[in-house]
Amino acid sequence: MKSKAPTIKLIAKELGVSISTVSRALRDMPEVNPETRERIIKYAEEVDYQPNMVATSLVKQNSHLIGVVVPNMDYFFSSAVKGIDEAAMEAGYTVVISQSNESYGRELANTQRIMNSQVEGLIVSLSSETQNIDHIKKILKRNMPVVFFDRDTPDIEASKVVLDNELGAYKAVKHLISKGCKRIAYLGAEKNLEISNSREAGYLKALKEAGMSSDESLIVHGKFDKDNAYLKTMELLRLKNLPDAIFAISDRLALGAYMAIKDKGLRMPEDIALVGFNDEPIMSLLSPSISSVSQPAFEMGKMAARLFIEELNSEGEYEPRTEVFQPELKIRDSSTF
Repeated sequence: MKSKAPTIKLIAKELGVSISTVSRALRDMPEVNPETRERIIKYAEEVDYQPNMVATSLVKQNSHLIGVVVPNMDYFFSSAVKGIDEAAMEAGYTVVISQSNESYGRELANTQRIMNSQVEGLIVSLSSETQNIDHIKKILKRNMPVVFFDRDTPDIEASKVVLDNELGAYKAVKHLISKGCKRIAYLGAEKNLEISNSREAGYLKALKEAGMSSDESLIVHGKFDKDNAYLKTMELLRLKNLPDAIFAISDRLALGAYMAIKDKGLRMPEDIALVGFNDEPIMSLLSPSISSVSQPAFEMGKMAARLFIEELNSEGEYEPRTEVFQPELKIRDSSTF
């Protein structure tokens, strides 16, 4: 038979002391005789006693659990989650992670499940489908901290950790213009997604600054999906007047564009240049290698966790903070003429 896990009650029985004495000794409370405390702690270590964290959290009214909901676990989000986890662990917290797979329904269900797991609040990056944010508002009404990172919403006043997405897109398109590109296509995601709108604004700003008018036929919106990006790129490549460059708002979309360009028998950058966004490792391994806008995912994750813990441990009214990180353009073969 499997032996029972040691409990405070069993330790008390074995050592001939009261349950309350064992409890106080394990919590290092002063009213326990030093010799008795040492005997209890030594025995607890020998039998590998582990405290019941659920019961402890009910007594202390905290669980030291942080809920995290992300759209997926691709390179950016997995790196960000590592940052969240590191900062959480440093502060004595544990993260409970769930992914929405870019689905609003799944984000809603997973948020409810996580909140039922005694977490103390939520760090969230919204799915590309999310427009209704009532599920987040309910958490705030319970006076629990919510921190957005990467993908946020202007409709909620909460702490946010974001990239200067407009600047990142501006840098990418300005680079393409400097290389002589005249017909630069924009490959974006759903219009309701804030980061897509910000990156489109950067694209338009670079064109305007260069005295170039935007062409609606070159501005394409689709799903945050590689296969959909492939189809959208094929549409661009069927235009009578082809684009000479494509700016994709994520490397996932850039990969779809890359495959379409290859299948069309076009060369990069001679026939068409390409720049992505996120700087995933695969971008430097392809042939030709793909230029991309880099963002510090790990550091953004750490900041999100620190803001969460800061708000959780604050006294009185907490003023939400927004931390903005700066992008960096990594230039590679796909846009080097």
